Amino acid sequence: MVRLPDTIGQLKKSKLGTATRSVKAEIRANLLARLKDGGPVFPGIVGYEDTVVPQIVNALLSKHNFILLGLRGQAKSRILRSLTGLLDEAIPIVAGSEINDSPFAPISKFARERIAQGGDDTPIAWVGREQRFVEKLATPDVTVADIIGDLDPIKAARGGHILSDELTIHYGMLPRANRGIFALNELPDLAGKVQVSLFNIMQEGDVQIKGYPVRLPLDVLLCFTANPEDYTARGKIITPLKDRIGSEIITHYPEEVDLGMEITRAESWTDREGMTLRLSPLLEELVERVAFEARTDKRIDRRSGVSQRMPITAMENVVSNAERRALRLSEKAVAPRLDDVYAALPAITGKLELEYEGEIVGGANIARELIRRAADATLRAHAPHADTDSIVIYFDEGAALQVADDAGSSVLRKAFDTVPGLAALVIEHDLAPDDDDALVAFACELVLEALVARRKISRSDRGRYGRARQEDSRRRRSEEPPDDMTV
Repeated sequence: MVRLPDTIGQLKKSKLGTATRSVKAEIRANLLARLKDGGPVFPGIVGYEDTVVPQIVNALLSKHNFILLGLRGQAKSRILRSLTGLLDEAIPIVAGSEINDSPFAPISKFARERIAQGGDDTPIAWVGREQRFVEKLATPDVTVADIIGDLDPIKAARGGHILSDELTIHYGMLPRANRGIFALNELPDLAGKVQVSLFNIMQEGDVQIKGYPVRLPLDVLLCFTANPEDYTARGKIITPLKDRIGSEIITHYPEEVDLGMEITRAESWTDREGMTLRLSPLLEELVERVAFEARTDKRIDRRSGVSQRMPITAMENVVSNAERRALRLSEKAVAPRLDDVYAALPAITGKLELEYEGEIVGGANIARELIRRAADATLRAHAPHADTDSIVIYFDEGAALQVADDAGSSVLRKAFDTVPGLAALVIEHDLAPDDDDALVAFACELVLEALVARRKISRSDRGRYGRARQEDSRRRRSEEPPDDMTV
């Protein structure tokens, strides 16, 4: 391991040189190198490769401060945190400096005096890239002192300084981010006078403390996030500040179910210690489609959005409920099924902001509808021409099927085999391999749930499938397509 210089003199003699470049120039240079290598700009960020990422790259190459504008759960904060990967591994600062003063271009009185006294023997320290990222969640109680700083009377008294002396300053979060990245989340929640305090750093490149003639030409990349809902719900970005933000970049939810599944698979915690997980790809798709269905439901507030955290937390609940059943039955494999999706309702309803009509229906009832619609959409995607007539006739004739929560996969498979055409449909359309009872059982449940969504059969809250309710049967007959069409 190469030993880094400890003093300014050693730094001058080293190969590291004496050049000091701005943080935006540093990020630009490292970004260009990454683009030439062909690697991902933001590893782990999925679904933005052709939309959001190119716009962020353009902003960084242009040395812009920028804002990410989008609904909740669209990876805005994660993108900002990943910007640290574009910083140098470490930079030298004057040892003891609170604002990361460069040894060759100090801006604080503390650093200038220390270099004047120590010369080439002035000690330096090294700051890693993670320490150069400062993040703050904007709330209405954040003050100018929190962001910019304030004069500290106690500091003045102890040091024998007059109050306007720069050495009496207690620096806020923004000066402490000097030579780094300052990220401010939910910008509209910041009080107007605090937003005004950001003008100088964005326009003139410096800050003022309490009106005293103390100027700090900070070197910082400013990044913001905002939710469009906040413009009217809680606050707004004042026009002069918005005008000084170089680029406004709109984020979005995954546009394809497969992309959403990839994100959920990467972010959800499903690996449980000592137990094998038998997770059907159809179940993963169903959980993801619940979010997609919710984003188009008129009873759910579209301005608030449906966070990508919903399928992530729902999947974790699904696996946990299956894990609990496996422990109860002394099974070594965790095999989630449809009942486990219904058990994940708490992870779904908490992510839904309902309109007036939705409040009347109730979040739990809407969530159950979303699960059924998601099951139907999943079946149509994989078996659009599946013949389900024999299954519907079986239940129309009075048969019923109770799916017990404490039944094992092999028991469920035998129960579903008694329904004419059900298991055969699953095997014929490659919804599950014939030799895997757990996956076949879930695929059979998926088919039945899709028929419930189409109102061809019914399902009780306790998992009992039977003939369609009378009102559903009448509605179904009125909605039946001509005989020459396939449902």
